[in-house]
Amino acid sequence: MSLHFKPWHWQQICIHAELVYPEECCGLLLGQRDTMGNPQLEVVWPTHNTWDNVQQVDLAAIAGEERTGARSRNFAIAPVDLLQAQRIARGQSWDILGIYHSHPDYPAQPSDFDRAIAWEQYLYLIVSVRDGQIERGRMWQLDLTRTFQELDLNIIQSPT
Repeated sequence: MSLHFKPWHWQQICIHAELVYPEECCGLLLGQRDTMGNPQLEVVWPTHNTWDNVQQVDLAAIAGEERTGARSRNFAIAPVDLLQAQRIARGQSWDILGIYHSHPDYPAQPSDFDRAIAWEQYLYLIVSVRDGQIERGRMWQLDLTRTFQELDLNIIQSPT
């Protein structure tokens, strides 16, 4: 399985990640699945990183680790942003296909914390940003054994 990005989708994510560096950016990937179940990205939905150490203690406890770092090592999407994106998606007969976030000065691979809070039905795009510049993006999906499997990330260069 792979997710195809149009150039402007990829550019939107890259701009978002570079603008908020050295903090993690985050957002949602909205679209639909075709008749074969392949995800079709329609909209990149940037959100604010609402990570707050005081409010996120419970989330970290669920993940089985202590997370006291700042937004440079953590992200959270506010429930109100998630609900708003769901409403927009449903109005277009779409779904939330996945979540994207950046890893400032860290590889584009899932952390243990990313795995602990991930849901199997979502795709996860992680973008590595080194010294304020995009280094690499990688797409992941959690399998039933709670192991991330890498998927193909295709940026379509044609205008259609």
